[in-house]
Amino acid sequence: MDLLFPRKCPFCATILEGEELLCGSCQSTLPWLMGQARERQVDFAAACLSPLTYTGAVRDSIHRYKFPGNPSYARCYGLLVAQCVEDQWPHPLDQVTWVPVSWRRREKRGFDQGKRLAAETAAALKLPLTDTLVKRRHTPQQSRLTETAQRRANVLGAYAVRPGAQVEGKRLLLIDDVVTSGATLSECARILMQAGAREVVCAALAQARKK
Repeated sequence: MDLLFPRKCPFCATILEGEELLCGSCQSTLPWLMGQARERQVDFAAACLSPLTYTGAVRDSIHRYKFPGNPSYARCYGLLVAQCVEDQWPHPLDQVTWVPVSWRRREKRGFDQGKRLAAETAAALKLPLTDTLVKRRHTPQQSRLTETAQRRANVLGAYAVRPGAQVEGKRLLLIDDVVTSGATLSECARILMQAGAREVVCAALAQARKK
């Protein structure tokens, strides 16, 4: 299969060798975030962590991940997110969960990109993956909205805790692919905290840096 469909770096499409998940060039040149720059404030969350800036090759790669869909990228993404969490968050976590897409978007893409990323992150951290949230209504893409107030209004009430989900007293790692304004993660963290979660820590592959 590797001969017919060689593995490629998810950021630049260079053919990979051995077990490497991204090429040496990208390891050196991607817009990595270090130290406190990896953290940003998200309402209702104890922290929000990201290893990369959402720009250039990172932005293009995430776009390919979702449109038309390259789910194989999730393995590399998940390891990068897991390493960032291990480096930046020294406290215990109980479960990994994710920001779900609507059924309409999932059918269009063929997969839930947040769930796939969360699954790989959970495996790398050796934590259980838990389906805690459901998206109750389809919403316009956040990327199409330019104002923070618009983004907050767009997701308000769009998510709910899945019936039967056991979140009370749990320290949850909430995964999304990108954090821009933080509105979506904030709304999901709010819902989980209202349901009794002890703590919500957010993590995304990349974050848009404030200008």
